[in-house]
Amino acid sequence: MGRPVSLATLEDSASRWVMRHVLIGPPLSLATRLTVEGRRNVPRSGALIVASNHLSFIDSIVIPLASGRQVHFLGKAEYFQGRGLRGGLVRWFHATAGTIPVDRSDPRAAMRSLELGEEVLRQGEAFGVYPEGTRSPDGRLHKGRTGVARMALATGATLLPCAVIGTDKVQPAGSNGFHPAKVTVRFGPPVDVAGLSRQYSKGALLRAVTDATMDAIAELSGQERSDQYASDVKAALAAGS
Repeated sequence: MGRPVSLATLEDSASRWVMRHVLIGPPLSLATRLTVEGRRNVPRSGALIVASNHLSFIDSIVIPLASGRQVHFLGKAEYFQGRGLRGGLVRWFHATAGTIPVDRSDPRAAMRSLELGEEVLRQGEAFGVYPEGTRSPDGRLHKGRTGVARMALATGATLLPCAVIGTDKVQPAGSNGFHPAKVTVRFGPPVDVAGLSRQYSKGALLRAVTDATMDAIAELSGQERSDQYASDVKAALAAGS
């Protein structure tokens, strides 16, 4: 199950300050010429869901840098299980970055992910979500899964659309290399979950909130839309290769 989700200790906060302002933040911002738009839309405190498109592994690094808040993301439990110096460094990085480990071999992984997200939000923290469920395999913005809506409705957290642009050039899918390239992160106004709740009910509400979130992300990112799930597209591409 991994380490419990809890508020940062003083030691955690110090490590995160060093990571954000010394070790990771400045060099990454310089290498990507990081531009942030719409930061005024990011609440400084309180439960927050940052819902973004997903192009690269580094999305989960640049989004917290751009938001000015600690944003927790789910990550593979293996990140916390490495041995030796390298394993220790990887473990420190993800623990400091606020990564929440999930055992993806567990049949209940999807449900457990929602539970972990809600746990973070009920502590008044920020939680990052990729509604597509996985990185886009072809650069398009794919159909969103309704877990993001479930969390927003269950916790009352602010649901904030976000778009990352250019991270696929910095670290393409399947690559461990780093290529300096321009990156932009855009935050839009919050999704009007309360307004949608007055118009829809039950399952229709989950889809309406999810679609409104994806519409907002599309407007911010400028990506071509797809009415398929990213996982289905990825499987079809793999089968045809």
